[in-house]
Amino acid sequence: MAANHFQTSTDNGLNLVLFTIPQSLILQMGTVSTIMLLTAHKATNAALIAIGEASEELFRGDRLPILDFPDSKPESKK
Repeated sequence: MAANHFQTSTDNGLNLVLFTIPQSLILQMGTVSTIMLLTAHKATNAALIAIGEASEELFRGDRLPILDFPDSKPESKK
C-alpha cells in the first residue's frame, strides 16, 4: 500500500478564475518580448551614435575661439 504523492495535472499554467493560460504561451510571450527589447536596444544605440557623430560634425568649428596670429613678416624698427 504505497502512497502516491505525485499528482498528474493536465492544466499546467496560470490558473485564473475563468480560464487558464498555458505555460508555453507565457514562455513564448516572455521570449518574444525579450528578443524585441534586445533588437530595439541595438537599433537605439546605433541611432544615438549616428546622431552624436552628426552633431559633432555640425558644431566642430562653431565654438572654437578666434585666435589673433602675428604677421609672418616681422616689422623692422628704424
